[in-house]
Parts: sequence; C-alpha cells; structure tokens
Amino acid sequence: MKKTVGVIFGGRTTEHDVSIITAHIPIIQALEASGQFDPWPIYITKSGLWYCDQAMNKLEFFKNPDYPAVLAKQKPVQLSLGDGLTLSWPGLRSKSLKLDVVFPSMHGTYGEDGTLMGLLRLAGVPYVGCDLESSAIAMDKVLTKQVTEPLGIPSVPYVWFTASDWPTQRADILARITKRLQYPLFVKPVHLGSSIAITKVGSPKELENAIEVALHYDDKVIVEQSVEDLIEVTLPIMGNDELTLALVEQPVAKFFDFEEKYLKGGGKKSSGANSEYSHLPAQISDKLTARVNELGRAAYRSIGASGTARLDFLIDSKTNQVYLNEINTLPGSLYHHNWQAAGISGVDLVTKLVALAEERFRDTEAKTYTFNSEILKVVGGPKLG
Repeated sequence: MKKTVGVIFGGRTTEHDVSIITAHIPIIQALEASGQFDPWPIYITKSGLWYCDQAMNKLEFFKNPDYPAVLAKQKPVQLSLGDGLTLSWPGLRSKSLKLDVVFPSMHGTYGEDGTLMGLLRLAGVPYVGCDLESSAIAMDKVLTKQVTEPLGIPSVPYVWFTASDWPTQRADILARITKRLQYPLFVKPVHLGSSIAITKVGSPKELENAIEVALHYDDKVIVEQSVEDLIEVTLPIMGNDELTLALVEQPVAKFFDFEEKYLKGGGKKSSGANSEYSHLPAQISDKLTARVNELGRAAYRSIGASGTARLDFLIDSKTNQVYLNEINTLPGSLYHHNWQAAGISGVDLVTKLVALAEERFRDTEAKTYTFNSEILKVVGGPKLG
C-alpha cells in the first residue's frame, strides 16, 4: 500500500517561488516515480491560506499566471492536529485525508526557520529533514557561528547587529566594522537565503546603503569579511545518527545573487562531473576535501541536524584555511544533482529521506513527555473578593 505523503510548499516568504520549484523538482516527481508514495501537494499562498489539490502535482499548474485566481475559487483545506495530521475539505462533498508523512519544501521564513517543523511536531506526524531546533539555529547565520565556533569550526571575521540597534548606534556599529574587518565586505540579512539582499561592498558609502537594503528584509544583519582568494565549496549530508556524505562541490562563480542564480541560468546544475555551474567533485586537493568532510560532519552534528542539510564552506586558496559559511537545512532541489553524481538517484534520495523521517519519529515517540503529579490536588484555588 502506498504511503500518503504531504508535500508542503509556498508560504509567506521571499523564497516562495523557489519553494514551488523544489517541491516539484525533484520531490513530487521522484515520489511519483518511485511507485511507493501517493504525494499530495499542499500549497500555502503568500497571504497564508492553505490549499490542496492533486492538480498542483504538476509544475505547469504554477506556470499559469492566473493560478491564484483558480485557487481563489476553491475553499482552503482545513487541518486537524493531534493524532497525526489530517486534511479536510469542507463543503457538500466534504472529505478528509490522513497523512503518513510530511515532506516540507518551504524555504525561508515560516518554513525552513523551524516554524513548520514545530507545527508538524505538535501534530504528531513524521516529517522529512531537520527538526525545529536545528532548523532555527541554521536559519540564523549569527547563531550558527555562535554554536559552531566554540567547537573549533572556523568562521570568517564578522560583526552583527539588529534593526533596533541601527538608528541609535549607527556610528558605533560602523566603527566596530572598520576596526574589526577589512574591505571588501559582504552584508547579509541574517535569516534569508537564496542570496536575497546580499551585497558585496568595497567602501563605507556602499556599506551603509547595503545595510539599509538588508534591514528592509530582516531585523538582524551580519557583515562579514570577504575571502578574496576564494574557493567556495558545498557539501550535502544525509542521515540521523549515521551520516552519508555526498560529493564536495565547487561552484564555478564566486558569488551568485538571486537573479543570476535563478533567472539567468547560473543555477543550472548537471549530474555529470562538471557543468557551467559547478565542478563535481571540487577541484581541490585530497587534503582539503578531507578537511571539508571533517568540518561538515562536525557542523552537522553540532546543530543537531537530521534528515539532510547542505553545508557551505569558504577556502582561502593562499592559506588553505577552511571556514564554515552557513548551513542550509532545506537545500534547493535537495541538491539531487550532487547525490546522483555520488550514486544516489532522485528516487532513492526521497525514499531514504522518508525512511529517516520515520526513524526519527519512532525514536521521538519512544520518549516520555508527560508526568503525573499530585500538584492540582494540593494547590488551593484563587481567593476572590
């Protein structure tokens, strides 16, 4: 009997459209191709309404510019939490569907940041990928560094501050940046991905403008010193307790902004050894590859990651120093091109990830979360009047 898998995507996030693509390529496509799963697409609009219709299993549905109007004619799906996650469609022909597993595909805010994982944990349903805590840590670029650096995992020099700090402490913040960091610099919103609102700057004037842009999207900003003699590599990892590493991959370009990554073809990936986007495996020494793998394992475990994550590293080609850049708990397209090059097909990838979700759920359910006490019998009620 096929397992019913809900694939949740879209959402109130700047990465809404990227999320739609990841949900379909490869998740829904691979789930269908496996023959083991019955995928149900659960789409959350930019205003936060939830819809579920198997017509949305096809990416072509979302290529129609009028798809929001099509959905507006339907009633949003309702959720029942507690004994798993059940979807209900109201109306004369009401029906319900209980999900066996959920496959989150929501990049960014309210999804990848752990919000969705908290909902799914509360519902009591197995879900693919990292849990609430590890997702929240990885989503915050500053918190990631604060967790990993004490364990000996290096980061580039950085300064961070909040939106409330900026109006009243602008001069002090700029002074700290000038004292601690050397140009060029990268200015980033702390909680966003897909290279949105990330700016490379080479002067104080550019710095202030870039900070204003970042603050438009986030309430927390990080300014990092650029590694100019840069080799950038990335490493997908899969597993709960036992980890499987994919190939260390080397992007061809040093930095893609959102437009270059998704709209101009810069994000094209290949299952072959090399492409216009990246080298698979990375063109680095065996020693550096081993170092990236070592730090990747350590960083994955340090945040308590499970299911899968992609770890991004910066290498100074002059000193061979390796820095952890960030951890992505929901890699776009699951980096299936890399896993395929490592010998794991798209179908095998989603099948393994579902199995890991069920394994973690069994372990979680084996724990005791309630406690019987006599406290209500001995504590007096409030005095009135």
